[in-house]
Amino acid sequence: MYKKLVFLIQICTLSIFISCNKTDKERATYFGGKIVNPKSNNVVLYSMEKVIDTFLLDENHKFIGKIKNAKEGLYYFVHGNENQYIYLEPKDSLMLRLNTWDFDESLVFAGSGAERNNILIDCFLEDEKEKQKFYELNKREPKVFKKTTDSLLETKEVIFNEYVINHPNETKGFFDILKIALTFPIYSRFERYPILYAKYNVDGKFPEIKKDFYVFRNNLDINKDTLMYFPPYSRYIKNYVYNETYALGHKPMKRKYTQNFTLDLLQIIDDKISSESTKNAFLKQTLVSHFYNKSSDQVNLEAFQMFLKSSTNDKDRNTIQSLLNDSKALQLGNKLPNFEITDFNNTKHSIQKLIKRRKTFLLFWNPEYVSKSYISSRLLYLSSNYPNITFFVIKTNGSDDEKIEKIDIKNQFYINSDNFAQSFLSSRMTRTILVDRNATVVNGFASLYSNNLIPYLEELNKN
Repeated sequence: MYKKLVFLIQICTLSIFISCNKTDKERATYFGGKIVNPKSNNVVLYSMEKVIDTFLLDENHKFIGKIKNAKEGLYYFVHGNENQYIYLEPKDSLMLRLNTWDFDESLVFAGSGAERNNILIDCFLEDEKEKQKFYELNKREPKVFKKTTDSLLETKEVIFNEYVINHPNETKGFFDILKIALTFPIYSRFERYPILYAKYNVDGKFPEIKKDFYVFRNNLDINKDTLMYFPPYSRYIKNYVYNETYALGHKPMKRKYTQNFTLDLLQIIDDKISSESTKNAFLKQTLVSHFYNKSSDQVNLEAFQMFLKSSTNDKDRNTIQSLLNDSKALQLGNKLPNFEITDFNNTKHSIQKLIKRRKTFLLFWNPEYVSKSYISSRLLYLSSNYPNITFFVIKTNGSDDEKIEKIDIKNQFYINSDNFAQSFLSSRMTRTILVDRNATVVNGFASLYSNNLIPYLEELNKN
């Protein structure tokens, strides 16, 4: 606590110094702070998907940066594998302190713009605490769920109104964000409730819900492009479209979505979301997540065709078309074609010779789509549970500068852009291929992310 207090005093002094050395008209927007136990040497600031700037940490793990022409709105910063949202206004001098060992819980702000960002992080932390309460509440009947949850919404409204009264100089833009941060997690739980009720209920059926259960929908806007990457907002939209799809008559699903469910979900997104950017984002997210969730070579061709028809984002359309082409280029029952891979001593190896007489798990990865920490934790778990399978990791972007910690370096490789393997990796997205002792493909598009991968590994692991 003492160290945190000292830090806040230092930050406030810095903010005063910045303010005193520039007039209001000239004063820039500053963002900085200190990272305790840093995981990398920088902090990256984003606005939606666009990188605004990268700030390097000094020898004391501090950073400070000037943001030119800063516009009011939501940003998020990334350090290591963690991120969090902030709300900036022109001429802010926002400083933070966090400990990566307890990233969100330790995060505190000081300086100009601190109050609004401290309440946003409080909203996030409170939402995390409420998850445990809803574990039991999701098992209760709709009347009980609604009464309890409506009461919680009333509490959120009180918090919002008090903040508005005590902060009359805040902008309407921030008040809108605060309202979403407070209430949308609750609305998401309304949308998610029928699915979780069916999951926990003995007969596995959805509850009978009256029309007024979703009365809050009348006042919601789900077509704000600037918010589609803000978790409380995007999570609500996801839960809403899934709930609406189940309402068409689909039965509860636990492991895999049926082809018809995926088709209906894509249609719901197309029908319910009018904002072009938001619609495109959810169409892509749905198609890719459902494809990977299957963890198999099976392709729902109609879903791919519907996406290509509905999406207006050319980049997304090209990626999905490439993903479809990749799934056709290497299929179940085929021999894995031969190609060279390079180890981190710059020695080339024939893939056929390397995997000869081995049951093999080949993970092709690109840092654009999956983190090293996730690969490390996931493969350590899988390799310990399936000892008869050899796990190889192959980086696909031609770079040897990103070794994965805790994974045996002898099992890490990379390929260049002109490698033959790129013919079935054209989407650049993560791909896992399982081959038997005869180098025959037994699963051409397994998924590192999906639990549906497990039955394939169990079968391959047998002696």
